[in-house]
Amino acid sequence: MIAEIGQISLILALLIAVAQSIMPMWGAYRSDTRLMAFGDKAAVMQFMLIVLAFAALTWVFIQSDFSVQLVAINSHTDKPLLYKISGVWGNHEGSMLLWVLILSIYGALVPKFGKSLPAGLKARALSVQGMISAGFLGFILFTSNPFLRLDPIPLNGQGLNPLLQDPGLAFHPPFLYLGYVGFSMAFSFSVAALIEGRVDAVWARWLRPWVLVAWSFLTIGITMGSVWAYYELGWGGWWMWDPVENVSFLPWLVGTALLHSIMVLGKRHSMANWTILLGITAFSLSLVGTFVVRSGVLTSVHSFAVDPARGVFILLLLLLATGGGLTMFALRAHTLRGGPSFSLISKEGGLLLNNLLLVTATFTVFLGTFYPLLIEAFTNGKISVGEPYFDRTFAPVMVLLIAFMGVGPLVKWRDDSLKNLRIHVLKSLFLVIVLAGLIWWFGKSLLGALSIGFAAYLAYSTLVAFGRKIKFGQAGSWKMLKAQPAAVWGFLLAHIGIAICMAGITAMSVWANDDAKVMKLGESMSVSGYTFTLKSITPGVDRNYQKMVAAVDVTKNERSIGTLRSARRFYQVRQMITTEAGIQVRPMRNLYVGVGEGDAQKGWVVRAYVHPLVNWIWFGALLIALAGFVSVFDIGRSRRPEHGNVS
Repeated sequence: MIAEIGQISLILALLIAVAQSIMPMWGAYRSDTRLMAFGDKAAVMQFMLIVLAFAALTWVFIQSDFSVQLVAINSHTDKPLLYKISGVWGNHEGSMLLWVLILSIYGALVPKFGKSLPAGLKARALSVQGMISAGFLGFILFTSNPFLRLDPIPLNGQGLNPLLQDPGLAFHPPFLYLGYVGFSMAFSFSVAALIEGRVDAVWARWLRPWVLVAWSFLTIGITMGSVWAYYELGWGGWWMWDPVENVSFLPWLVGTALLHSIMVLGKRHSMANWTILLGITAFSLSLVGTFVVRSGVLTSVHSFAVDPARGVFILLLLLLATGGGLTMFALRAHTLRGGPSFSLISKEGGLLLNNLLLVTATFTVFLGTFYPLLIEAFTNGKISVGEPYFDRTFAPVMVLLIAFMGVGPLVKWRDDSLKNLRIHVLKSLFLVIVLAGLIWWFGKSLLGALSIGFAAYLAYSTLVAFGRKIKFGQAGSWKMLKAQPAAVWGFLLAHIGIAICMAGITAMSVWANDDAKVMKLGESMSVSGYTFTLKSITPGVDRNYQKMVAAVDVTKNERSIGTLRSARRFYQVRQMITTEAGIQVRPMRNLYVGVGEGDAQKGWVVRAYVHPLVNWIWFGALLIALAGFVSVFDIGRSRRPEHGNVS
């Protein structure tokens, strides 16, 4: 009965979504306040019904109701409670229900926080949200119903994919979807603004918190996925340019550009066209990510489904949303106000260049991800695009972006002169040369030295810009520090986070070292001055898997560093083996060990890694996410137009 309640709730939510997509739009056209107000009530009602459906699916998972097909395929009585719950979205059908749940949350928040919005704009935006909801609710009910029954009922389930039975993967999809789906707000309000022909500073200031929240959640989601891949997959890496990694990165890049455009529009009434176009594109790329992991066009450990029929349905939704939004932009863009002019040497000019570089970076990642598909589709040939391509295309664009990020916050609005930047540029150049020289002397890598130098340059420039805002070293600077709005603190955290992240990426790319060897008990190997000795292999049994735990002692210069424990787990229900790495985490480096297959006679395959500064990557990324959340609480922005924003 619980499953049927969930099913009925979804059907009712679909009917309400259809009504929401029509009535508020018609009401805005006819200036009918009652029809426009229906959008508020429909958004809240739709949210309540989808919450009920999601709660019903969660309950049948917790109760191990194997009469529901989805539970039988993705759960098991011996599975821990956390993974019974995460199993709700650890599959295609459940993940799509989570998708529409988050979409309904954003929609229901509009009536609560959008009371000051023009009634017509809010009604049209909620109507567009209703159209998106109707499309995905229809997709769930007609192609991906999570409440289908099984007959006969199996005695037990097949269990969740062992790779997904991990705390990181339990929380990774919700955070990722909070980012993906959050960009629907930018899309809906962009389309609504195009219909009205009005995009102004008030609109930008209202949209800004929604984009910040979506962007920050997406940052956390991508970071959690990277951390999970690092410790769970047992390959010792944090990013492999996997296609599904790439499609989550694409809306993040465009979302970053969107934040910059919103800042300019909110402060200087410029870049309205940029803001609208990026708002449409960010959500469109989120839909591309949804399509990729469910269509079967790309194979990845992250993929949920390989059903082409489902992929065609999502592709149709993608084409309707993207095509409709871009068509509206083409027809209505000329009605948007251009804003005051500005010179290239200005804050507006710097942010425009920033956006051009971010869009270029997005295009290089998109091309590297989907070009092999086009080759295979039209020529039946296969090519592999991996790290070398991105090193040659993406990395130079980002280096150029970092270079401009160091001076952009220091120039004035509207117009400035390069002479005003001369002293800062000279000091920065001296810093880069000295630091790069020292690092090259000790690290013996020119590329690594220059990259670390650039990271230091960005951090230094950020502190200089922040110091100027608080008039550091002058009387009253402490008072100025306390008076800074949240957006300035967000700017500081974001740029420092990028510098820290860049230093970690550089260290991992240049100075990480590893080795692999077949080892018997008592044998050793050396990596970067650390000696790894295989001490024991111990069998064991846990609640839903068997395991073999390897203990590896680590020493350096005959001094004990610690013991790392790596495990191979065998999940009998799924007949799958996973490798759990043994990791010693330190601020300046990680020691990482993975023990593979083998036996006492031949030995076991042991891989050992030394990863310098790898944790800086994730710490920097979390600072970036924190910057977005801090900036949401920027009170009084309209009263302080001189202050900056997270960028």
